[in-house]
Amino acid sequence: MMIRLPLLLAASLALASAAAAAVEAPDLSPDLKINQIQVLGTHNSYHAAVDPHILAMMDGKLPSMGKIVASLPEAARRQFLIDHPNDVSFSQALDYSHPTLTRQLDLGVRGLEIDVNPDPEGGAYADPAAYRILRAQGVSDLLPFDPATVSAPGLKILHMPDVDFRSTCPTFRSCIAEIRTWSDRHPGHVPIFVMVEAKVKSFPILPGSKPVPPFTPQTYDEIDRTILEGIPRDRIITPDDVRGSYPTLEAAVLAGAWPTLGRSRGKVMFLLMTATGHDGAADYLIGHPGLKGRVAFMDSQPGQAHAAFILDDNAVARGDAIRDEVARGYFVRTRSDIETWEARINDPSRARAAFASGGQVVSTDYEVPPADPAHPYQVTLPGGQAARCNPVSGPGPCR
Repeated sequence: MMIRLPLLLAASLALASAAAAAVEAPDLSPDLKINQIQVLGTHNSYHAAVDPHILAMMDGKLPSMGKIVASLPEAARRQFLIDHPNDVSFSQALDYSHPTLTRQLDLGVRGLEIDVNPDPEGGAYADPAAYRILRAQGVSDLLPFDPATVSAPGLKILHMPDVDFRSTCPTFRSCIAEIRTWSDRHPGHVPIFVMVEAKVKSFPILPGSKPVPPFTPQTYDEIDRTILEGIPRDRIITPDDVRGSYPTLEAAVLAGAWPTLGRSRGKVMFLLMTATGHDGAADYLIGHPGLKGRVAFMDSQPGQAHAAFILDDNAVARGDAIRDEVARGYFVRTRSDIETWEARINDPSRARAAFASGGQVVSTDYEVPPADPAHPYQVTLPGGQAARCNPVSGPGPCR
């Protein structure tokens, strides 16, 4: 036994190493470009459940989406309906949650979304007004929230200060570390596409809400710095990698200069966006024209020098536009469900439209079905692997 034990141990380690290094979606050609594949993503991937007491309180303070849209002028109403197409209440819109990033990656999710909030001094989000109000009312059975996890300086991960603040990875640094750890353990993985939403605007809703730190050009520098401190540069796909010798990033994209899947396995690509339109993160370009030297691609529109990534979430209303963007070479994120509506009525039509649009990342709130058996809605990538050939941009034989 003393002789065989090391041999058995070595064999076990070899098997474990081989499993970890297994190549995902092995039927996909390594010569496919990364814009010629499609993956499943999650929306607000860090999102832990909002306390039910908060949801009930907010329904009494805020109108439903339908009432909001009815009060808007025509042009604003049309845009609002693209972003928020269904009449849901505040509590319904926020009634979703995700397992940890690690669990999502284990399930085959390859598109993550993380909302970044500035906190240069620390503690800006450690005393949420909703919990303060509810505790003053005698409510004691609130869902767990540990202020210590968000007390140190650094970027914080949450959806809405004071109201929707629970996260499975409360700091940007911890989210990046979790992604890196999983990637280290699965070196043959399909590239992970991480949407980073810069929370450039916040709206105090509750009495006692404290002003939150502003988003500044320095905040964008901190985003890049935090990523590079957590993930080696040679394992990140950046705008400079795609641009190469082309005069602009868009020129490279339109020429099909995205890296191949074979060269991108084991890597991560970051995609910066805001909820305020394609140019909401324009300060990211300060000192970095065309995204030169930046870590992340930025939500853009065709015709801009830095155009490569486009946020186009409503594949029902904009399916033709998304197909055109994808066919031209752009990288698009779209959604299979918006604000829990599709799950409530078990309607897969938006998911079908999203996958058919060719959006390279199709994001859902339901990579696992809701706990409520009355709502069995779930979204999976057709084919059941971590990636598939893109139905719009992939080469003919692969489609």
